[in-house]
Formats: sequence, C-alpha cells, structure tokens
Amino acid sequence: MTSKLKNIAIIAHVDHGKTTLVDVLLRQSGLFRENQQVAECVMDSNDLERERGITILAKVTSVVWKDTRINIVDTPGHADFGGEVERILSMVDGVIVLVDAAEGPLPQTKFVVAKALKQGIRPIVVINKVDRPDARPEAVHEEVFDLFAALDATDEQLDFPLLYASGRQGWASTALDGERKDMTPLFDLVCDFVPSPNNELDKPFSMLVTLIENNPYLGRLVTGKVMSGSIKVNMPLKAMTREGKHVENSRVTKILAFRGIEREALPEAKAGDIISLAGMTEATVSDTVCDVSVEQPLYAIPIDPPTISMSFAVNDSPFAGTEGTKVTSRAIRDRLFREAETNVAMKVKDGITSDTFEVFGRGELQMAVLIETMRREGFELCIGRPRVVLKADEASGEKLEPFEEVMIDVDQVYSGQVVQKMALRKGEMISMLPSGGGRMKMTFIAPTRGLIGYHGEFLTDTRGTGIINRLFHGYAPFKGGLETRRTGVLLAMDTGEATEYDLWKLEERGVIMVLPGTRVYEGMIVGEHNRENDLPVNVLKGKKLTNVRASGTDEATKLVPPRILTLDQAIIYIADDELVEVTPKSIRLRKRILDPNLRKRAEKVA
Repeated sequence: MTSKLKNIAIIAHVDHGKTTLVDVLLRQSGLFRENQQVAECVMDSNDLERERGITILAKVTSVVWKDTRINIVDTPGHADFGGEVERILSMVDGVIVLVDAAEGPLPQTKFVVAKALKQGIRPIVVINKVDRPDARPEAVHEEVFDLFAALDATDEQLDFPLLYASGRQGWASTALDGERKDMTPLFDLVCDFVPSPNNELDKPFSMLVTLIENNPYLGRLVTGKVMSGSIKVNMPLKAMTREGKHVENSRVTKILAFRGIEREALPEAKAGDIISLAGMTEATVSDTVCDVSVEQPLYAIPIDPPTISMSFAVNDSPFAGTEGTKVTSRAIRDRLFREAETNVAMKVKDGITSDTFEVFGRGELQMAVLIETMRREGFELCIGRPRVVLKADEASGEKLEPFEEVMIDVDQVYSGQVVQKMALRKGEMISMLPSGGGRMKMTFIAPTRGLIGYHGEFLTDTRGTGIINRLFHGYAPFKGGLETRRTGVLLAMDTGEATEYDLWKLEERGVIMVLPGTRVYEGMIVGEHNRENDLPVNVLKGKKLTNVRASGTDEATKLVPPRILTLDQAIIYIADDELVEVTPKSIRLRKRILDPNLRKRAEKVA
C-alpha cells in the first residue's frame, strides 16, 4: 500500500529529454513487465507528437516508488504551447528542471521556471545528456544558478539539489564521477525533497480545473488537483469562474485517477490527489469545481493573451469537396469552437462573412498543429497568412504590437548575416556573448510580426546549424512597416494537369512548386517568380508532337526537383492576398481572388 503522495512536474525546453526521462522512470519503477513491448516516448501518444518529436499536450502519469506514489506531469516544451504549462504548476508541489548539458537553460525553461519560482516552488535541477561529447555540465550548473538569481529566486530556492543524468542510458547520479547505475538517486530525492500536498480533509471539497478533454464515452473530463476535502461518486457539485460567477450544478458520474499510463476508476478521492471528473458539461479551465456549500473560488493563474491570428474559411476553389468529407462552414465552426473549449491559449471568433472565422493563438506552430489535426479528420479549409494581434495604449491611444525575446546560438561565421537579417526585421540586439566551440549566443527583442516566416530562412542562412528560440516579451509601440516577400509568383492560367514539358520550360522564370501531373486551376500558385510581379503561365499545353524524328532535334526534359512546401512552410510563405488550400490529400497555394480580372479591379481599389 502507498502511504505517501508526491506531485511533480518536469520542466524543460524542446528536445532536452523530458519524455525520454519519463519513459525511464516508468520502466524502472516496475510499471511494465520485463518482456512487455512498450513504444518509445510512451507519453507522446498523439500521432503529431510522434511525427514532430515534440510534446504538444500536457499529460499526467504516476509511478510507485517504495511506499510513495509519485504523480508526474509531462509538460510541453515549445513556447507556442505555453498555455498548457502555466496551469500545470497549480497541480504540483515540486518541479524537476531538466537542462541539456550542452545547450544550457533556454527561453522556455526560463519562462516556466519564472512562474514556478513565483509560486514558491523549490526546484530540483537535473543536468541531462552529460554523455554528450560537447557536454559542459559545470558551466551549465553556473548558468542555471545565474538564471534563478536573475528571476529573483529566494535563498531557499537557490540552494537547489543537483543531479547529473543520462535519460537515454537510464541513470542519475549526485556527482559527475559518481555511480552510473539507475534512476534511484532521482526517485529518492523526489521522495525526500518534494513536500507532500496539503491534506485539508476537514474542509469542503474544492478542485481547480487545470486540463480539460472530451471523452467519447464519458463526455467532458475535467482534470486537476483536489485542494481540500474529499469526493465520492454521485456527489453533488457546482462550478464557479475565477471571478466567482456560477457556471453549473451537476453530479459526479466517475472519478478517474492516473495509474501508470492508464486511468483507473476510484470510488473516492482525497485532498492532494490529481484526478479527472466526469459529469460536468460547462466547467472549463481555471474554473473551481467544489462542494455546493463553497462560496469563494480558488485562485487561478491568468493565461497570457494570444499574439497572432489567422483566418479559417470554407474552401471555395474549383476542387472544393473532391477530397474532404467535412466542407461546410457549420462543421468548421463547430470544430474550431470545440478546440477553443479545451485549449485556453486559443480563441475563436466569427469572421466578417458567414463562412470565415478568426482564430487567435500563440504562434505559427500551434496553428499548424490545429490545421494538420483538422486535415486528418477530413476537413477542407482555406487558411490566410498569420497576422499579429495589435492593441491600443489605454492612456495615449498609441498602437501597440507584441514583441518577443529571441535567443540565437550560431557558428561565429554566420553571426554577421543573422544580425543583418534581424535588423531588417526590426530586431534590437540586447547581448552577444561567445558560447564556446566557435559559437555565439545572441539575444534580441523583435516584433512578432517580423519573426513570422523567419525560422526557415534562418536555417538556410546558418546551413542548418543554428538554434533559434522565442519567448513572448510583451507589448510595445508599433515599429512601422516591414519588408515582406520580395518575389512574385507563377500562376496557372487554366484548369487541368501540369505537364513535365511546360514546367521544364518555366524553370528559367523561377522556382517550380508543383510536380508534373498535379491538377491545377486558374489562380493556383505553381511556382515562385524570379521578379517582383506575379506572372500567369500556361502549364497545360504540353509538347507539340510531330511524326518527324531526327537526331539532335528532340529536347530531353530534365526537371530540377520542385520545391514542395510543407504545411508549416506554406502558412508563412503566402502573402496577404494569398491563401493555403488544405485538404486531407493536398496542400495548394492560391490567390485569394482566383479570377485575374477581378484581382486587377481589387488592386486598383486598394
């Protein structure tokens, strides 16, 4: 029997080894049989998480070590999914700050650690991947200490316990040259160092909703930590907003607790437990679910506002409805508002027309994940270019725009080019320091507007060796106009299948972006023009065939491999007058107005 309970979250930047570490903890706690087949990164259960190699959704698991049950929350590491991370901290009493032994603490680590320290949580620091050939654990230890000090950590928080580890090799040690056997030092440290949750059993039941999901069998599931009292199945409850406004009354139909990677139904849960409740229909994130006698809601951390918006519209291309099963504005609207219910960092509004919708979020990656998910569910959509969410200063009425802190780590030879590109995008350099091994670490404050679409260009400029990380900094005065895409596009003039011969002939005009045999329509983008203007082209006419064949007169067509854009690249490539058509089978780029004559009239009016 387990007599003790510990609730911890694992905080780290993207690709610093959170999910791999959780895998090892699950295995070494005896959760799986020795001969049991378990997928790698078992916590990344979502298909997109496995494909992209990142954690998108926060998830809870639990292990038993000796006589202690440890609830572990695996959190996303990308800033676009920061809305998930902030809320997790209200469920836990301790955090493991996982830092890469070579890269050191990066912006997302800083972002979440700042919120954890503010709540008074004492962290455990684990320097991971010390087996890397470029590892520098001592220097990283100092960087972590400096980071905590810069974030106004208390003396108690600065006196943090430190472990060195290799998640992939499955060991942790209190010293660099210590025994490298298993994760026992980490398990023991969590049991000894992390405080147990408050067991206020004498008070009425209350729980802050931290995560929400829709289960096909149980309906809405609200997840959080029981702050006080106890709860039993069929008990009457009510839900309140952060301001204390009544949301709904209901009864608990099921209490689920996390046991390993599964959920187990319980007859009763007590203060300190992390549980999911079924039976609510209206309660959402940051609401307080409590006994009907409770009158004051629990404190909930405010969520940072969305910084970008994108328009989602019904697909109105000539190929609309030929590849997807969900094409109506009603289906799209229901799906978007359902997403906004479970993802509090995202907001949805009806657009100017009945078949357009404005979706607000944290970044292009968060939007791309939503679009890809909808695409796989059978939706057809037209997506506009991301735009930043502007505000007005309450005192002066001045226009404000969101800014981000950008940390860049590049080889010294590319630093000049990066500084030049960031200056063009209105970025201001704050610091520039050598990070060892001939590399430079630079920090900029840049408008979010200027960073849209920069990631791909940055990787090209640094030959794929650069690391760029972004973090929401705040709102500041509008910086003025920015340079957008310099080149025009090649547009199909008619509907049909693109021929290899015509695409080959067009190569001198620009970069081809479709494969031979691709179905195209008037106004669809088939390539990037070498010049600034858009150029209508005929890609359907094919090669004129004759019955004359002579040596040297026949032209051999050898196409340069076309530049096929992924969904992420397409979203940030398009201009303001262009759209991305997304279907379950295709990603097409097109003009917003397909007819060339109507397009010219619109340009004159503008």
